[in-house]
Amino acid sequence: MATKRLTFGYSPCPNDTFMFDAIARGTVGIEGWRIDPVLHDVQTLNNLALEAALDISKLSFYAWMAVKDTYRLLSSGGAMGFGCGPVLVARKPLKREQIRDCRVVLPGAWTTAHLLFRLWAPDADQRFFVPYDHIFETIDSGQADCGVIIHESRFTFEEAGFRTIVDLGAWWEEQTGLPIPLGGIAVKKSLGDALFDQIDGAVNASIRQAMGDPDAALPYIRQHAQEMDAAVLKAHIHTFVNDFSLDSGATGRKALDVLESMAKTAGVL
Repeated sequence: MATKRLTFGYSPCPNDTFMFDAIARGTVGIEGWRIDPVLHDVQTLNNLALEAALDISKLSFYAWMAVKDTYRLLSSGGAMGFGCGPVLVARKPLKREQIRDCRVVLPGAWTTAHLLFRLWAPDADQRFFVPYDHIFETIDSGQADCGVIIHESRFTFEEAGFRTIVDLGAWWEEQTGLPIPLGGIAVKKSLGDALFDQIDGAVNASIRQAMGDPDAALPYIRQHAQEMDAAVLKAHIHTFVNDFSLDSGATGRKALDVLESMAKTAGVL
């Protein structure tokens, strides 16, 4: 009997390659199924989810709000926590009231970073998008006055000479007291409940395997990492992989509900 295939989209960022290394290597899987990793930046993954192109996919929670009829969220594999939100940066100081007149570059229209920025600065309408790893150069080229950074850029922007205008994750925490819900793993509803549960189990097992033997995932992480500095890789993984990655739980679900409610109230969903 031929093995059936599942496509699994996630990003090349260290937190994802760390969590899903065991699946990529085949040490964790689902009997009778072949799981094929498909790696893209977060906005590409969001766009693919809008097209229902992948069976399983990491996606921004903002994007998930738009595909709820097609996809169902796993309880494991997400990016959520405290002190891990996107940051608005610039070369020079800017006050909040100045942002409405600034050209702002962001890492994708359906990223949670974009949603949080729109909630914080609803009047800032000079927004445009580039892949997350081109934010710095877009500001330095003069095309943008400031930009929202995510992923490993959070750990390198000060060394690169940028300054914080606002930490959107810290702002969220001050507003809600909840962890910042950035992204999760979604599974096509058409795959059915039984396979959904098997996928959730495989994702959880892959994360636990990585947590139990972090060094085993390093070759896969380094194969895809934008930032190769060991300290940055370690900080990135430690920041974005936590107990919420194993199970978003009631607190995580509440955080996502609050974010969706705020998006609807603000008219951006």
